[in-house]
Amino acid sequence: MFEIKTQAFFSAAHHLLNYSGACENQHGHNWMVEAYVTGEDLDKSNILIDYKVLKKELNAVLEYLDHVDINELPEFQGESPSSEMIARFIYYKLKEKIVLISKVSVWETQSSCASYFEG
Repeated sequence: MFEIKTQAFFSAAHHLLNYSGACENQHGHNWMVEAYVTGEDLDKSNILIDYKVLKKELNAVLEYLDHVDINELPEFQGESPSSEMIARFIYYKLKEKIVLISKVSVWETQSSCASYFEG
């Protein structure tokens, strides 16, 4: 089995719903996102997927999230936009273009990360 990943970044504001603590207030993060692709078969160049393709599709999704209040996006209306939910959102947006996407990890800080993958 082969796995590759790429990283990209976005900045945005959010606040958590149904939460008691500082994160219930609007605040922002400089998120790092990792997108993983897993598969058994390589193409004729012996690559799983071109990094350029993966980066282009990831950046297209992150452009939608960049410098916005995530709570105001239609996809998050009435939902608490936690890092877990943001990872899931990015995963399914990427899955529309890259069927081999296997996991998305969203880092709020250098030491805190949430991931989404299908089980």
